[in-house]
Amino acid sequence: MIIDAHQHFWRYDPVGYAWINDDMKAIRRDFGPADLKPMLDRYGVDGTVVVQVEEKNEDTLFMLDHAERNDFIKGVVGWTDLTSSRLEDDLRSWKRYGKLKGFRAIMQGAPDDRFLTNKVFQAGVRKLHDFGYTYDVLIYHDQMASTARFLEKCPDQPMILDHIAKPAIRDGEIRKWREHMKLLASFPNLHCKLSGIITEARWDRWSYDELYPYLETAGEFFGTERLCFGSDWPVCLVAGKYDEVLGTVKHFLEQVSVTEQGRVLSGNTLSFYKLH
Repeated sequence: MIIDAHQHFWRYDPVGYAWINDDMKAIRRDFGPADLKPMLDRYGVDGTVVVQVEEKNEDTLFMLDHAERNDFIKGVVGWTDLTSSRLEDDLRSWKRYGKLKGFRAIMQGAPDDRFLTNKVFQAGVRKLHDFGYTYDVLIYHDQMASTARFLEKCPDQPMILDHIAKPAIRDGEIRKWREHMKLLASFPNLHCKLSGIITEARWDRWSYDELYPYLETAGEFFGTERLCFGSDWPVCLVAGKYDEVLGTVKHFLEQVSVTEQGRVLSGNTLSFYKLH
């Protein structure tokens, strides 16, 4: 079984998706289930977790609507305002959606005081535990030290690190990132997604050998018990095809047992997000 722990859908508009610059024009269009399902069938992927793109409730409802209509979508990671004074009521309301498994905010590149050191936000993340929700940690590599301090404030909340913290692969920097990965992996409530990796390398000429040290570091510190495969489709399309992303992770996993491969390709995602 293969479960893709990280993919997206969107209705493109140039204002809301201004982050899709000229170099990424290949993904300047709508992406929905009908675009993804044929590839999942072709490459033997049994299900996915669709993850938020916009910080608004409408995006969460958009994903949940797709999940209701498509059995291959096993879970949704949405957005809700974790600093709201009505957070408990909001989370209670979200519970009526069975496929909603967790939440995420766009922390990457944001000042620490907006999320990572914001006490109201930290309290909001801790509140997710009471309702059985997970939290996806989206950061750049230069935010890893602050993220460790953030994790200290939320020791009981199940969290998962997106895109191995977006290391500077295209620049060949690994030493400091590796040190911080060891630190983050020391928090037992944190899982890690092997996702979004090829887009941190040189889009036009990345290679498996270039990616391997980063994959190996994630494997060394998180082990096969806390790693999850994710495609980051359709963002990955700026650097490679779906099967190239999946093939890269499968190739990396050839060094471990079939049982361990199963954990990374599906088992850990199923258990972390409590998917059916």
